[in-house]
Amino acid sequence: MEKQQVLVVGAGYAGLMAALRLAPHTRVTLVDPSPAFTERVRLHERAAGRPDITHPLDALTRRAGIAHVAARATRIDPAARQVTTDDGRELPYDRLVYALGSRTPDPGERAYTPETAAELHKRLLDGPGELTVVGGGLTGIELAAEIAESQHAWKVRLITGDEVGTGLSAKGRAHVRATLTGLGVRIEEGRRVAGPEDIDTDAVVWATAMTANTSLAEAAGITLDPSGGISVDGALRSVSHPEIYAVGDAAAMTTPAAGHLRMACATALPAGSHAASSIIAETRGRQPEPLRFRFVVQCVSLGRRDGLIQLVRADDSPRERVLRGGLAARTKERVVRSTVSMLRMAARRPGAVPLIPGMS
Repeated sequence: MEKQQVLVVGAGYAGLMAALRLAPHTRVTLVDPSPAFTERVRLHERAAGRPDITHPLDALTRRAGIAHVAARATRIDPAARQVTTDDGRELPYDRLVYALGSRTPDPGERAYTPETAAELHKRLLDGPGELTVVGGGLTGIELAAEIAESQHAWKVRLITGDEVGTGLSAKGRAHVRATLTGLGVRIEEGRRVAGPEDIDTDAVVWATAMTANTSLAEAAGITLDPSGGISVDGALRSVSHPEIYAVGDAAAMTTPAAGHLRMACATALPAGSHAASSIIAETRGRQPEPLRFRFVVQCVSLGRRDGLIQLVRADDSPRERVLRGGLAARTKERVVRSTVSMLRMAARRPGAVPLIPGMS
């Protein structure tokens, strides 16, 4: 029987994992304008001066036999089962994996975002001055700590409408506050700002909650849930177009144990692998299994020498127990490295990925 054509749109953690897992079983085309995979969880390090956080896609896809189309998807036609790209190509599919991830809402010309980390670093080299990070979630915390530790010519301020690290335990929040303060970061909690123009500072980094990149899906008539992510079933199939799978930050994924899955590489990699398993099952005439996932920890880097490992319940609510300091920093680094190691394993031995705890 001829292999099905699977089109994977987006080469982040979820899309790349799905493509690599599917490669031995289907004909896979990966659509992404970049020639490299970016370690998004290291964007704060790139802003602080890490020279590179990318890995050539070809080194992973060539071995697996995946065709990489270096273009941007501009239109999905579910009726024709076809994707149009910005260079005029029309790519057919039997199954589509939508993995376009998320973005920080555009704050306007006066601010940087985690996605513009390289441009932010160039600006920091032109210092000194005051840098204000807006957003007290894990992204904002990591940015403020990394820049304060490495860019001594800059004063760093962190503004958040709520508490810093609202998803952490009391011990976790206390450690984050103490570490940031020790690095010289001025924390302003309970302050809401409408935009960068409301802040008197030399540079602004907008690190507020991310938004799913689902405009292409919405234009194609694919059903979204109230959060803006693509509505999917347990197998990660679109509820309105079951030949389309959505994974990672672009999908509104839930499991019985965890509830709604937050945007993270910790959820993206298992989702990409599970979507591949679902498609493989379908091609073999079997009913896909539902995704099983539960949270275990949240990992936060606080510069290069400190960190926080927050133990959480299955639904991501914090336990009181935490791991702090240098050991936590080293643990976080091992976790980050393991994501790339997992993708490399998927390129070499894709069948071994479901054997990893937490993957399916």
